[in-house]
Amino acid sequence: MVDSVLFPNPVQVPTNRTPSRTKQNSDAGTVSPFAKVLDGKMPSQGITFSQHAQERLKERGINLDKTEMEKLAGAVDDVARKGGRESLVLLGDAALVVSVKNRTVVTALDRNSMQGNVFTNIDSAVLFK
Repeated sequence: MVDSVLFPNPVQVPTNRTPSRTKQNSDAGTVSPFAKVLDGKMPSQGITFSQHAQERLKERGINLDKTEMEKLAGAVDDVARKGGRESLVLLGDAALVVSVKNRTVVTALDRNSMQGNVFTNIDSAVLFK
């Protein structure tokens, strides 16, 4: 014989449930903690300069204008699409060694400093006139 099972208080599933997500503020300036972490992990689209590169730019009198910075960012994008990791970018009178993964200029040389130098640990080069 089979015994019947009785549930004295049957489980009721509410039909108008609200999501259990945390409420987001409607303020445009509010950023969730997840967004902050994500922004920190995602590479920025800009180019940064290491402390070493900043010192070399200053002592060698190399100034990059907005157009040159856009060319540099485009070059880094192109190299990244082709799988490059460390690139030499020749831009005007400057030679810049760039870590593509970090989008960071590692060092910079002017035309006089380039003479006779051997560039090592690079896997690509981009040349601009």
